[in-house]
Amino acid sequence: MPSPRSSRERRSARPEFASLLSQRGPGAPDSPSRRRESAGSAPPPLPEEDCMRLNPSFVGIALSSLLAVDLWASKRLGVCAGEASAWGSARPLLKVVEVSGHGIPWLLGTFYGLCQSDSSAAREVLLNLFFALVLDLVLVAVVKGIVKRPRPTHNKMDMFVTVSVDKYSFPSGHATRAALVCRFVLHHLVLAIPLRVLVVLWVLIVGISRVMLGRHNVTDVLFGLFLGYVLYSVVEYCWLSPLNAPALFALWSH
Repeated sequence: MPSPRSSRERRSARPEFASLLSQRGPGAPDSPSRRRESAGSAPPPLPEEDCMRLNPSFVGIALSSLLAVDLWASKRLGVCAGEASAWGSARPLLKVVEVSGHGIPWLLGTFYGLCQSDSSAAREVLLNLFFALVLDLVLVAVVKGIVKRPRPTHNKMDMFVTVSVDKYSFPSGHATRAALVCRFVLHHLVLAIPLRVLVVLWVLIVGISRVMLGRHNVTDVLFGLFLGYVLYSVVEYCWLSPLNAPALFALWSH
């Protein structure tokens, strides 16, 4: 038979146990219901920008790798970026090549040819060349203003006649112009094979000189050559003639 003391101890322990259960509640972490609930719930999703940082796309990785290789190769090839560079003694010669691909000499020379030409066929070719050069300047300036890629850090801003957008690097206007003029000359001038080879070599030398002088990165020149090649097709499609632009040709008629 239990003693009265043990009965009183059990009765006094019951309220304490009940209060402990009420504090823990039915959904306490140790309860089976709370464990089932936690096992069935998924963690909140990460923000989209965090997912992109943790799981970069293949295109992003490829572009980052291409940019790194481009910057590395451009710096290694900029051997004439300054007088103290590896090939600094060749810098004056390459600056002459730079002037040969500049837009101002080509515009002035074409304009002078238009003023001096007495042949209607020659005026038609020169007028379209002038139109192509103006279109080239406008298009390159627009792309540079949109992309706003800075020039290589090892470049010296001692270029021949620059404007505001020339502080940007992409694309190379010299490369674009050289490719455009090359296609134009090869299609509309009758030249001997050695001269045609020289025209193509001039384009390659202009493009390479832009990287060697530190003016541009490699991708700037490659895209510039591509853009100039395509731009000639636009000029050919919009070819000006006395039939579709009589007012322009009336200005240059003697």
